[in-house]
Amino acid sequence: MKVAWLLPFALLSGCSTGVQPAPDLVEVKVPVPIPCKVVAPAVPAFAVESLALDATIDQQMKALRAERLQRIGYERELLAAFQACR
Repeated sequence: MKVAWLLPFALLSGCSTGVQPAPDLVEVKVPVPIPCKVVAPAVPAFAVESLALDATIDQQMKALRAERLQRIGYERELLAAFQACR
């Protein structure tokens, strides 16, 4: 009779011997979107827009060359603002 009450403890002790290893930690990198807080550059007053309709060809060419440089500078400002948001 003394053995009968020890039987449930013996059966339960067999279940607790299987020790499982701790799971490995895995680092997952997930991109998180953030709002862009860059102010867009102001559009410059281009040289050709202020050119008179009766301007000579020399004045027109001078204004076109100046506008090209203005556009290049404006595009660089836009690209810098775009790169700041990446």
